Amino acid sequence: MSSMTDIVFLLLIFFLLTSNSPNALDLILPKAKGKTTNTQQVSVSIDADLRYFLNEKLLEKSQLEAVLIQELSAQDAPTIILRAAESIAIKEAVFVMDVANRNQFKVILAVRPN
Repeated sequence: MSSMTDIVFLLLIFFLLTSNSPNALDLILPKAKGKTTNTQQVSVSIDADLRYFLNEKLLEKSQLEAVLIQELSAQDAPTIILRAAESIAIKEAVFVMDVANRNQFKVILAVRPN
């Protein structure tokens, strides 16, 4: 009987350690109560039709990185405010985050207030 208790105990420890993975993502992103105090005015928007906008100016996806580098080159702490429609695929938002990561820009995900 004690071997069964040992097995249950080891399984319990295993599931406790693996269930609290720090790499887990909360994908219910579009609502939040927090507010940002960022003062930079560079925002990238992706609408439901997968059109990309930089400060409300329509851009091709292929032009985005070059235009962001041009816009943010003079700033000390370059920051992008990412406004993505709730219905878009996560890969579209990840594309913008990847561009920001390659160029060492900070990204803030804009959400609607809860």
